[in-house]
Amino acid sequence: MTPTLSRTVVLDETVPARAPWSAIVRAGERLEIIDLHGNQAVDCLLYSAADTADRYSAQATVAAQRNIFLTTGSVLLTEAGTALMTVLADEVGNHDTIAGACSQESNTLRYGHHTRHQHACVENFLAEAMKWGLGKRDLVSNINWFMNVPVEPDGTLGIVDGLSAPGKKVTLRAEIDTLVLVSNCPQINNPCNGFDPTPVRMVVTR
Repeated sequence: MTPTLSRTVVLDETVPARAPWSAIVRAGERLEIIDLHGNQAVDCLLYSAADTADRYSAQATVAAQRNIFLTTGSVLLTEAGTALMTVLADEVGNHDTIAGACSQESNTLRYGHHTRHQHACVENFLAEAMKWGLGKRDLVSNINWFMNVPVEPDGTLGIVDGLSAPGKKVTLRAEIDTLVLVSNCPQINNPCNGFDPTPVRMVVTR
């Protein structure tokens, strides 16, 4: 019987509700994203740490796997075909690639001018990206872990109650050194966070 190799925790952080987070996950390391309270969307962008111009492409990823949802076995690709990370395990079932990130502008358009002041994922991404020398032009279509976005028969997207539950997680393996940017979604105008944003946990092991 082959012994199970133990893994060393190199990072274990809780991301507060509505907050951004980032880290470089080295090749071969694993990142667990844990939905502590359930029904919390986690917006995510990925970049090659060696060349941030080589970054996650929703289009390339969807085309390669022939599926708009991410789950176990999905390989997260750049436009150049670089494999950034692979989904090793998924306790939820599917994750969104096409609904994008909320912003102050989109909140105003969708939910009214009274939401204009509300913090949003694009602002989180911009604040965290600055730490790595990145700006607005470096933000691309993102992944929404734990977010339930069914496609209706007429092609419209729904944003509905999530499929996750407290303690559910998705586990990613870095194929190269990968910069991970996260916005722990602050949205309160639709059900993607159950109208109550909550903390999530990020654990990196090697």
